[in-house]
Amino acid sequence: MDTITPYLESITNTKHREKLKAILEWISETYPDLDSVIKWNQPMFVHGETYIIGFSVAKAHLSFSPEKACIDHFEQAVLDAGYKRTQMLVQIKWDQPIDYTLIAKMIDYNIKEKAGRKQFWRQS
Repeated sequence: MDTITPYLESITNTKHREKLKAILEWISETYPDLDSVIKWNQPMFVHGETYIIGFSVAKAHLSFSPEKACIDHFEQAVLDAGYKRTQMLVQIKWDQPIDYTLIAKMIDYNIKEKAGRKQFWRQS
């Protein structure tokens, strides 16, 4: 989390900062084998040499990206949670609850599906 602290401090809305901080801390505690990094000015978690999940903030929502293949796999669960999806992002409005179970399933999926890969991103 130390690498992510400066990013969190750059979020001016205190409620938004605290919500993202809670998610990132939960991932760090739940998945101690994942490394937290900042790449492309976004906090993300990697496993070995491969990307697992990343986050970004906007005025109206918090976004996370576990890559398109993962979002496609969990599309119905994303919609059932009331979240909006794009091709590469899941968007959660700031006033929506965080579905930690869904995020955990997506992280678990990526860890399993990307085990042993040397590439950062999935190859299409």
